[in-house]
Amino acid sequence: MTTHQNKFHRPATWLLPPALLLAAALAAAADPSPARPVLPVTVRSVFVIPTSPKDGRDPFFPESMRVFQSEASAKNTVELTSLTLRGFSGTPGHRLVIINNHTFAAGDEGDVITASGRVHIHCLEIKPNAVVVEASGQRLELTFSSQ
Repeated sequence: MTTHQNKFHRPATWLLPPALLLAAALAAAADPSPARPVLPVTVRSVFVIPTSPKDGRDPFFPESMRVFQSEASAKNTVELTSLTLRGFSGTPGHRLVIINNHTFAAGDEGDVITASGRVHIHCLEIKPNAVVVEASGQRLELTFSSQ
């Protein structure tokens, strides 16, 4: 009976090899790639321009009434007659025009300085001796004069 008692007296020695094999199998089955970091969610701020003093005020200039002016009166009305076609340049395949000292290709947009203020124009089409632009919601054809 002494051999029978010795066999069950040390259970850790016969359980150790199967436990090591099980641990190795679980480690091999685990995903080797590291966990992806959680990216923070970006929140966009929304600013609403108040229409009256009781709706809000400018935090930097609390006494200013500038923010309550209507958008139509805040925009300067610019005379489109001050736009001048100065010349043409570029290759026949890629024509360019010069309007008030600024160069545009067909489809380009940009700001032009005039005597009455800055005007944002969109060059729609370049013709052989003229250009069609859109400014302040109006279409205008500027013709080239060599004077």
